[in-house]
Amino acid sequence: MKNIYCSVFGHQYVITKKITLHVYEYKCKHCSVQMTTNSKGELTPLTPKYKEINLVLRHIHNKKMAKQENLLVFKH
Repeated sequence: MKNIYCSVFGHQYVITKKITLHVYEYKCKHCSVQMTTNSKGELTPLTPKYKEINLVLRHIHNKKMAKQENLLVFKH
């Protein structure tokens, strides 16, 4: 029944994880299909390869944000 809704009306994605400022992971509210943003900004199915890429990307992004935060604290 859930797949019928999505095939008629389309998926209704909600953000499940924020990876960076531009990369997110999404999940359909009705059929639980998971998607992510690829390098071109398009939605792509969330495969194990993309899960690993997002994990590494999130780690790098968090380190960069922490480093910038420390630099701002020392400037003032």
